[in-house]
Amino acid sequence: MKNLINGLAVMMVGTGFVACNNAAEKAPDAPDTASISRAYSIKDRPYGQVGNDQVTEYAISNSNGMVVKLINYGATVTSITVPDKAGKMGDVVLGFDSLAGYLQSGNPYMGCIVGRYANRIANARFTLGKEPYSLAANDNGNSLHGGARGFDKKVWLAKPLAGDSSILFTYTSKDGEEGYPGTLQVEVTYTLTPDNELKIDYLATTDKQTPVNLTNHSYFNLSAGSDSTILGHELMIKSDLVTAVNKKLIPTGTFTDVKGGAMDFNASKQIGKDISKVEGGYDHNWVLRRSGVGPELIATLYHPATGRFMEVLTTEPGIQFYTGNFLNGSLTGKEGRKYVKHAGLCLETQHFPDSPNQKDFPTTVLEPGGAYKQTTLYRFSVK
Repeated sequence: MKNLINGLAVMMVGTGFVACNNAAEKAPDAPDTASISRAYSIKDRPYGQVGNDQVTEYAISNSNGMVVKLINYGATVTSITVPDKAGKMGDVVLGFDSLAGYLQSGNPYMGCIVGRYANRIANARFTLGKEPYSLAANDNGNSLHGGARGFDKKVWLAKPLAGDSSILFTYTSKDGEEGYPGTLQVEVTYTLTPDNELKIDYLATTDKQTPVNLTNHSYFNLSAGSDSTILGHELMIKSDLVTAVNKKLIPTGTFTDVKGGAMDFNASKQIGKDISKVEGGYDHNWVLRRSGVGPELIATLYHPATGRFMEVLTTEPGIQFYTGNFLNGSLTGKEGRKYVKHAGLCLETQHFPDSPNQKDFPTTVLEPGGAYKQTTLYRFSVK
């Protein structure tokens, strides 16, 4: 086991983070800008205001008819529209019809970027060197997804990039925000590719040592609303281990072998098959079985009735698979739908929960002069 964790640590470059390509750079074999402009379009419209800040919706379309909609509140994915096997278009992420839905106190991080630290930090505190830091205890005495007002509740700056297929979101998290040290400069670039991929590139730099762990928190339901839950979806995750957790979903520092159990998704299986064997439902971090440092295929999701198929590729060492266990029908989503328990699922690519307090986990500490970089892609097709 120790060798496995040491191997994971070796995979992390410099500060402990995997390198990725800059989404704004043009690949050597990329088509010229004029060709890209004909294949893609970006439309924007006012979406409301938060205080004095304007919120804008951006809709990116490709030549296949796929459309991704984003808002600069929380750098949030509000809609992903893709075809089923009959060619019928459908929106495959949960969300709301207006900004008010995203601003409500009960919004369970629909589609947003979470940070400065995604997932949980035990007892809402950690130590760097000899310096202790206290965070907002917003989850049973622990800190979750960056605290009381994390990145999901901020209005980001947004800028369409040349080529009409990418939106760059930027945010400056000041020293001491939510208890974290260092001023953190964050960039998240969403790109819609010709292969019906939503590519997310993350970049962050700091002026002080600080933990960083970012992810996107979209809730997927590939039925596009025809099924009220995701229990009939089929999932594969390339993983032999999960990080063992206590009753509050905080890692114990040990690992559980998934082989043959309810947590084993190495062979694609129906999510509802074993969920009753997992107390509270799935909300755990899988240690990904990887062979390199670039984006690798680590998970697939399939909805048999519509034929929609999603592949997840990432540079990250872990993925939090969450089955919407805390949804309870109290939220009214798009087109008046009630989001019941298990209405959607999250596949959050990230580092491990509570890493700042777990010396044997791959580090999440970013140093001044270093760069946090990761890439995740969600690729859509039918079968």
